[in-house]
Amino acid sequence: MKGFLSKYGVLVAFLVLCIISAAWKPDLFLKPENLRNIINQNVPVGILAIGMTFVIIKGGIDLSVGSMIAFVGGLGLTLLNRQMANGTPELTAAMIAAGAMIGLGGLAGFVQGLIVAYGRVTPFVTTLIGMLAFRSMTLALANGGEVRSSSTEVWPAWGSDGIHIPWIKIADGRMDLVITYAIIAFFVVIGIASFILNKTRYGRYVIAVGANERAARYSAIPVERIKILTYTISGIAVGIGAIFLSGRMNSVASGSQGLFFELDAIAAVVIGGTSLRGGYGRIWGTFVGVLLLGVINNMLIFAGVGSHWQGVVKGMVILLAVLLQRERRDV
Repeated sequence: MKGFLSKYGVLVAFLVLCIISAAWKPDLFLKPENLRNIINQNVPVGILAIGMTFVIIKGGIDLSVGSMIAFVGGLGLTLLNRQMANGTPELTAAMIAAGAMIGLGGLAGFVQGLIVAYGRVTPFVTTLIGMLAFRSMTLALANGGEVRSSSTEVWPAWGSDGIHIPWIKIADGRMDLVITYAIIAFFVVIGIASFILNKTRYGRYVIAVGANERAARYSAIPVERIKILTYTISGIAVGIGAIFLSGRMNSVASGSQGLFFELDAIAAVVIGGTSLRGGYGRIWGTFVGVLLLGVINNMLIFAGVGSHWQGVVKGMVILLAVLLQRERRDV
């Protein structure tokens, strides 16, 4: 029983919270639009958490993802606006901007990976510098304000439109439930990440490096290359998250966009069972961790708890997850 809880405890906790919420506020929690919103609102953080899972399994950390998502989003929307001002069709401009965000995120992660791998700077320091630098560059790009998209149809659709489910009605039966493109992309990212981690040589190498870097070197595993690729994957995840976050807002607020997202992403990964020591992790666990945090926020809103206190609850959940990890190591 102890081993079962250590392995599937996050799933049990999630199901228990869902049952409690459903019993407490069935008229609110069980509404299809509420369940959809729990996922949709956490898609950007969830995608960042998927990338963060690889980094933490490898034995690193990435504190820059919150600032990076604002920087990448701001540059992407600036490119989008310039393309449209030059007469590029809105759909084409949006596709170029989306590709640029993914590419810029990957490039930023690649640079940080180089510093960690070959500069021999610790991941904490490297990504802390990245956190400060990306936020500062975003503020400079927007002059302390926001970068607003000039797209009125295509770009906002990334965050709000999607596949309509005509047999599930919301808003007192006046509207179809919409499974947003963001939710669809989230599940695609989860599937790809699960395949990479569990079915590829790279995934096995990430686990080996996180478990014992010295032994990995003796086994002829290209440790530096693995580190660089891991941070690149995290950066790509940031780029994907930036598309849907900026699409939902149709803008990027330089000072607040992505603020503390790195903490939420790390929290979801740790709650999901990935070891902060490296060498062990689960994509599905991270996904459940994201949903668990979403349900907790949902319950706190129903209870009328102010947003200022939500961090305390998250901290307690993270502490419990870390204690459970220690119990698993003691088994």
